[in-house]
Amino acid sequence: MTSSLQRFRNFDINLTQAVKLIVYVLLLINFAFYIVEDWQIAQFTRANGGTFLQWTSAFATSIDELAWFILLFLFELETYVLDDAALTRRRLILMRGARYVCYAFLAHTVYAYSVDIVKLGSVEAVENVSSLCQMEGGESSFVFNLDYSEITIENCEELSTASEFIYIDPPDYLIVTDADGFVIETELRVVDLAEAMTWLLILFSIEAAVMLQERSIGISSSSGFLSSLNTAASLKLLNRIKVVLYCLLWVAIAYWVFRGHYVYAWDEFVWIAGFVLIENNISGWRKETTELDSSSPVIRENNAV
Repeated sequence: MTSSLQRFRNFDINLTQAVKLIVYVLLLINFAFYIVEDWQIAQFTRANGGTFLQWTSAFATSIDELAWFILLFLFELETYVLDDAALTRRRLILMRGARYVCYAFLAHTVYAYSVDIVKLGSVEAVENVSSLCQMEGGESSFVFNLDYSEITIENCEELSTASEFIYIDPPDYLIVTDADGFVIETELRVVDLAEAMTWLLILFSIEAAVMLQERSIGISSSSGFLSSLNTAASLKLLNRIKVVLYCLLWVAIAYWVFRGHYVYAWDEFVWIAGFVLIENNISGWRKETTELDSSSPVIRENNAV
């Protein structure tokens, strides 16, 4: 950011801004994809209805994406768009409050993913069934690697040739899979939870970096633990932590590619790009603040002359 009297930055088109625009448009497209996918899956998992919390859990990914969009927008405002002079205490409180609401939605996502994993501990075997075709015409659907299908006489043998099956959603008893499918389902849910928690840690690191930067330019006063930290050393430590966390996200990308979920891998890559741009904003903000501080004595000397 800059300490000029302008309230907003000059939006001259440059390479960085063009990349930002492309990244944000791609994220919007991915968001639309997740809404459609959550709705399609809910037709199977919530076929018999459910409570409000069960429905929000069914759309956990879409809610998560929406919260991240709002957070990305707020961080873009605070670290690039708004001038330092425009970051009044009132605006900071409003933006921080909005971010905390988003954090609540992200916490809901972690809760939903955790519940999904816990449910895997109460799966039940499908009794008196040795072929998936015996379940044709019933209410149950078959899932394998997140691919949900109605069980029909035409596709039952193609879906699975196993002789033992598992209900993965008691007490609803709507979704069934085989042993191989159960292993994949477990892996996917664990990766989802780990990925969501990793992003939260990255988010808290960025939040801390923004608060430290605001403190260094005197537009915010940190209290508690942050108030005792050296800004430069703390930012360097946070950057190192985030490198490790981003590497963990690349592990998730590799797993999704391995399982053939290329859209998930692509979406993760684009989100990483989006937050790398926010990191770049913070670095630029810090650099400009440092340059301004170093030039201040010269300005004061010239004014004195």
